[in-house]
Amino acid sequence: MSVTDSRHDVSAHGDPHETSQAAHRFAGSGSWLTAIRFSLLMAVVLGLLYPLVVVGLGQLGFSHQANGSLLADVEGRVIGSSLVGQRFTSERYFQGRPSAVDYAADAVGGSNLAPSNPALRERAEADAGQITARDGVEPGRIPVDLLTASGSGIDPAISPEAAAIQVDRVARARGLTPSAVTALVERYSDSGGWLGQPTVNVLALNLALDAIE
Repeated sequence: MSVTDSRHDVSAHGDPHETSQAAHRFAGSGSWLTAIRFSLLMAVVLGLLYPLVVVGLGQLGFSHQANGSLLADVEGRVIGSSLVGQRFTSERYFQGRPSAVDYAADAVGGSNLAPSNPALRERAEADAGQITARDGVEPGRIPVDLLTASGSGIDPAISPEAAAIQVDRVARARGLTPSAVTALVERYSDSGGWLGQPTVNVLALNLALDAIE
């Protein structure tokens, strides 16, 4: 084959090197298109469809919990959440655990005081003195949860023992019998299941007390 024929053959069939480069560019553009399509698909699935499905299932099966476990008074006004504690000071109400953040839901946290810290002992002794004066209970009979703050500072519940020492005071302040108040405490108690401990939701209990008057 002559040189002229060889050149003619190459021009007729194309340069193999140029053909390879063109194929590589085409494959690269295809990969980019695939990546873009996949990203758009995931954005729709994970950013739109999945949240809608989760919200829909939550509203259908667990609407109370999905909306924040809100509690309302007898007039229908939302007072708070059963998941977030509140501070009560009136003798007409059960009182919850101490809080290092004054029950501020936007500033949850504990005091970080070690058991050996004198400030913790002073605060616990001061709280014990107030409980003794308010409920007529000797310091040695005060449940520990009424003297110790929770790690979150917004614990909504107390132990049944902590509620029991407050029954007489609340009943006296509201003109109710202790048995009637005890019945409400039992109604708003949670057994805690297999692994948990029995608790009483303070906000729910206090709202129930207001509802019977």
